[in-house]
Amino acid sequence: MQMKDMTLCAFTGALASKAAVPGGGGASALAGALGAALGAMVGELTLGKPRYAAVEEPMRSLTDRAKALAGELLALADEDAEAFLPLSRAYGIPRDDPGREAEMERCLRLAAEPPLKMVRLCCEAIELMEGFAAMGSSLAVSDAATGAALCRGALYGAAVNVKVNTRSMKDRAYAGAVNGEVDRLVEEYRERAEKVYEDIYGRYC
Repeated sequence: MQMKDMTLCAFTGALASKAAVPGGGGASALAGALGAALGAMVGELTLGKPRYAAVEEPMRSLTDRAKALAGELLALADEDAEAFLPLSRAYGIPRDDPGREAEMERCLRLAAEPPLKMVRLCCEAIELMEGFAAMGSSLAVSDAATGAALCRGALYGAAVNVKVNTRSMKDRAYAGAVNGEVDRLVEEYRERAEKVYEDIYGRYC
């Protein structure tokens, strides 16, 4: 069964077990999907309200994209698990095997790709939260704050799952390029997510 089709109880049970997957990557994908879905909820609670008629068109666009993002992030939980399996097998190759280094490098790149996608999608989701926070119904804007917080957590989790793979790569130029992108995105978007959260939190405190 794919992880996106598991019940919440089954997923969290698997997460709490000795099983290699799901792990931090799958949990990050789920957190990001939940965050994006909360943004879409804000949109749905705003659309069609006369008070927000002026933002109907951009809000619909944000809502549609947030729903799509939630699905894309959820699918990455399975992609992350599938990419880990070849790497787990590669670690079992004897160290004196002449093909081990090339296979390890291939599998490390493969394993780094799903969390890197998560990083990029979480950044896009945080951008959407900015829109939901600015234009969304005042009755649901706290959900945009929660969505931003979840997406920030997902961003952090995905980032460390990229770096746990790049640190072992022999191609340091490639690893450096990937790490540089991750560092830049985390630095920018954690601050943007925090601003969404703090701005909304400040309205109620």
